[in-house]
Amino acid sequence: MTTQDPTTKHHADEFPTQQQPEQPGLTAPMEPQPDHGESSWTGRGRLEGRRALITGGDSGIGRAVAVAYAREGADVAIVHLPEEAEDAAETQRLVEAEGRAFHAMALDLREEQGCVDAVAGAVEALGGLDVVVSNAAYQKQRGGIETFDVAEVERVFRTNLIAAIVIAREALPHLGAGSSFITTTSIQAQDPNPGLLDYAMTKAAQVAMTEALAKELGPKGIRVNAVAPGPIWTPLIPATGFPDEKVEQFGQDTPLGRAGQPAELAGAYVYLASEESSYVSGAVVPVTGGRGF
Repeated sequence: MTTQDPTTKHHADEFPTQQQPEQPGLTAPMEPQPDHGESSWTGRGRLEGRRALITGGDSGIGRAVAVAYAREGADVAIVHLPEEAEDAAETQRLVEAEGRAFHAMALDLREEQGCVDAVAGAVEALGGLDVVVSNAAYQKQRGGIETFDVAEVERVFRTNLIAAIVIAREALPHLGAGSSFITTTSIQAQDPNPGLLDYAMTKAAQVAMTEALAKELGPKGIRVNAVAPGPIWTPLIPATGFPDEKVEQFGQDTPLGRAGQPAELAGAYVYLASEESSYVSGAVVPVTGGRGF
């Protein structure tokens, strides 16, 4: 296989002006469409027989992980919001095309019971769990600190952080030695944007959670890691409330000069769930287009 210039491998120009009124954002209105690895990911059986729960698995990074996991031999359960049913159906089509079991759950992870039901549903549908990917997230562009609304801050913390804690608590009794927790944190944990203050706070807390939980669960043979994306072209972006110019120039401030695509994250999640990373725990893998983490 010939090498490719990473600066031009995917869309490297400005994005068309586009906004989606609310999160969760949807894939269909996006221009250009994100690449989830539909035509590029080739599996090598690295997750054969494993059973994975992916929150936020209907679109963006979550869909790319679901596709890669299925092509690597894993059965997949995802959690999505009811409004994301159309995206979830496309993820289902892609996973089942690989001959893998698939289970989708429309649940609100801001509620503790939603997290409880997510794990229970995945265990029942797949017959157990080996990999848990806490990927669901919410972010919104803020004004200054004086404009913050407590209810909105609570939504960010409940979606991004509290849900990850409850999911881990509920999943642990079902996980054996060799299992993996993987959390989607962010470059925002290390290089926070003032307009995403509350989101960045949750992402920094996820890094601390990863490191602490890795110490707790290491003796049980359960590995805990995280992936830190940089600017990745997902439905989250046009639905965040960024100014038009920020959407248009999204990702162009990275050393590689462009936004990343969800497919470019999948390899990190496959690696962290596979036997290839058997001595990796408490780590954060940055996929940031060259921005430091």
